[in-house]
Amino acid sequence: MQKAFNRVLSVNRLVLPGDRILVGLSGGGDSMALLLLFREFSRHFPCTLLAAHLDHGIRPESASDAEFVRSVCADLEIKLFIHRTDVPALATRDGKNLEETAREVRRQFLRETARVRECRRIALGHHRDDQAETFLHRLMRGTGISGLVAMRMESDPFIRPLLHFSRDRIAEWLVENHVSFIDDPSNRDSRFTRNRIRHELLPLMETFNPRIREHLSGLCDRFAREEEFWEEESGRVLQETAEWANGELRLDRERLLCLHPALRIRVLRRALREVRGSLRGIAARHLESMENLLDRDKPQADIDLPGAWAGRRYERILLRQAAPVPAEPFVIEIKGPGEFPLPDGRRLIVERDENPCGEGRKVVEFSAGKIVFPLTVRSFRPGDRFRPSGMSGTRKLKDFLIDQKINRETRRSLALVIGDEILWVAGVRRCQGMRPEGGAVLRFILREDISDNQLVNSRGLC
Repeated sequence: MQKAFNRVLSVNRLVLPGDRILVGLSGGGDSMALLLLFREFSRHFPCTLLAAHLDHGIRPESASDAEFVRSVCADLEIKLFIHRTDVPALATRDGKNLEETAREVRRQFLRETARVRECRRIALGHHRDDQAETFLHRLMRGTGISGLVAMRMESDPFIRPLLHFSRDRIAEWLVENHVSFIDDPSNRDSRFTRNRIRHELLPLMETFNPRIREHLSGLCDRFAREEEFWEEESGRVLQETAEWANGELRLDRERLLCLHPALRIRVLRRALREVRGSLRGIAARHLESMENLLDRDKPQADIDLPGAWAGRRYERILLRQAAPVPAEPFVIEIKGPGEFPLPDGRRLIVERDENPCGEGRKVVEFSAGKIVFPLTVRSFRPGDRFRPSGMSGTRKLKDFLIDQKINRETRRSLALVIGDEILWVAGVRRCQGMRPEGGAVLRFILREDISDNQLVNSRGLC
């Protein structure tokens, strides 16, 4: 078994010369086997071995477990780091499952210890039977295909060198080498779902196929190889179809719809991971709801996801960590030419000039003789009506903005320049009429993040 273990490490390049490796040591048989196999490996390979133990406080005996691993590591001259956390109290406080809380706390402790002690790898004692149990556990919870990969031998910084060894083989090795370990009675507690899978479901499945654990582990390996391909492909496509702007990831809806459904769901999953930082708490139903955004008749729709928000805004799918905060209504009085800051950081410049310079999307000009101060700059209000340039008659401003495919967040932050009527929806469209016809002009300029001496003037109808 030692030779097979060494081969796993070398063939998969799980450890490199000079690595510092932190072994997660519970004191159970699997982690003891991992520690001792690694110790023998380190005799002939240049690496440094450390160990970490979490006293989770779930059982009264947890303190004696910590003393056991402390004694083992002292005999082996392996540096050990122990941390105690009251996991049951944390689970109660947060209203979470005890199993899941223990797992999260342990992972956090191992990651932090590895960071502080400059360990590149964290070795875990998961084996082939754990893989089969994890597969079934995720299957019953409703995971997607990516989740059926279960555990990988390498998922940086974690490595699982025992993943292809069965529980029975490890147990035999422990007996042959007279290795003492802790027998955790909680592993037989039927209140935990994983224990019921281990002691009830898998034995039942073995009556149909005695090699079911081996086959499920092999299936996970095949899923993992395919997932590596999909991971590369989804990353490539996401780079082509999305962009970051203003703290949100924006995806092109039309390009997503052109993708094969199998690739599309993986691109959405990859995008969600980019925004959240992980996919923990994300189930298949959440990805399906994201996919439904693409096909809805409504051009604007929102969904709340665990740790994220997704929305359709016409031909874009937007992803953020939290829903956009609506802009607050505002009103600004303009008594004459000058510079007026807007709530979102932009500035409105009002100036009088004797000669027109031309209009653009962010510059409009009116006949000075037809504009009477004071003017008002304010946000959109329900019922506003507007005479858009290039159109006849008035329209509800809301309908005009919908036709222009301006999303609801942008609508709320728009600045309306108002005299006797709406003169300019700043940055969108001016009103009909009142254009310069000789004589002085009143010019309005919308500036955002530019220097004062830089003129915003892209020629063309505004």
